[in-house]
Amino acid sequence: MHKLLTFPEQLRLIDERSAAFRAAVAAAPSLDVQMPTHPARTLFDHVQRVGMGRRKATAIVAAGPADGPPEESAWGGGTGAPREREALLDWWVESVEHLASVLREAGPDRGCWTWWADSPSPQTSGAWARRQLHEIAVHTYDVQLTGGAPQPIPEKIALDGFDDCQFTLCATTVAWPHDPAIVDYHATEGHAWRLRLSHDGAQVARLAPAAGEDPDTAHASARGTASDLVLFFYGRRALDSLEFDGDRRIFDQLEAWDPSV
Repeated sequence: MHKLLTFPEQLRLIDERSAAFRAAVAAAPSLDVQMPTHPARTLFDHVQRVGMGRRKATAIVAAGPADGPPEESAWGGGTGAPREREALLDWWVESVEHLASVLREAGPDRGCWTWWADSPSPQTSGAWARRQLHEIAVHTYDVQLTGGAPQPIPEKIALDGFDDCQFTLCATTVAWPHDPAIVDYHATEGHAWRLRLSHDGAQVARLAPAAGEDPDTAHASARGTASDLVLFFYGRRALDSLEFDGDRRIFDQLEAWDPSV
């Protein structure tokens, strides 16, 4: 049975992953080291980019219902992040603490602008909290990898994170440009999802075999830990790192597909 994280759990885990991110940056040999997952960036560039993303999300939630995101002047500050490591770490902590404070004040149900309006996920502060948790979790893995000691995304976060990947980032009413297909994802922790791709778009369902779903109808499937599924979805793991069956081309088509175009 799929049990999604509650809003208070999301806020608590944002703090937890933020602390892990900070620890990984503090332990890195240099702020000038190249990011393995983003070769064009140094670690400093990455921290600044991720921190600015939290500040932008904070401004979006604080603005409430809107037709678009706030102007950069509302969150960018114009100066960027400080380059000295301790000051940079303080800047990061301040960025996430402000985000958590604004989310806590807003509660889970405040209407907000989102860039995922075409998905089933709500356009609310609660959905922003969910997105922020999972973005910070993946970026924490990136920084840990830079230091040579990557850790799996914690199970509870990863299970909710892959669910978010499917319902927020993948589900859409934009027509699938290839032959119709069904893709199943199985987490070794006992959760599974089905993605139906057709001219009606991409529809996602949580698999429940007892409800009559036939796992043999999938054209392709992938199995791994929830952490590995999340990291695969974000391009941090190769398909070959998972157990997969069926038509590999479907995964290649999914990777290349941009529904916004």
